[in-house]
Amino acid sequence: MEAGPRDRQQSPDAPAASLAPDGPAADGTDLPHGGESFSEIRPPRRLRIWQLAPIVALAALGSLMFAFPLAFAFGDGGAVVAMLGLLLSGCAAGWSVMATRRVGLSWPGLPAPGSGTRPDWRVAACYALVVATVVVLCLWRVGRLR
Repeated sequence: MEAGPRDRQQSPDAPAASLAPDGPAADGTDLPHGGESFSEIRPPRRLRIWQLAPIVALAALGSLMFAFPLAFAFGDGGAVVAMLGLLLSGCAAGWSVMATRRVGLSWPGLPAPGSGTRPDWRVAACYALVVATVVVLCLWRVGRLR
């Protein structure tokens, strides 16, 4: 006895349909009724809370470690703690960029991953300039602690 209604009789020695990790086989031989694919009706991939929580926690810890030695007098160890906090914040930023790329998102002004189009050099230069400015300001501020 089978679990549900079938429109044809199942034979026990029939080969099972091969499935790719994200649905029917890519060659189109296993498509159901009329060539439709169920991957078209799947919801878009999103970042889940369990993926975001460690990134946010690492970013918060890093920013606090960077801010407190700069705001209060910590003595000679303040520069080391601030640089370690800056390193943790940078790691959280890189981790979040990699997680969003895996989900299929991109930065504003840049093409979507896998689209095959090249990014505009002005947008890439603007992002590089912003990152370089932030790094120079952080290093200048930590250098003044010594």
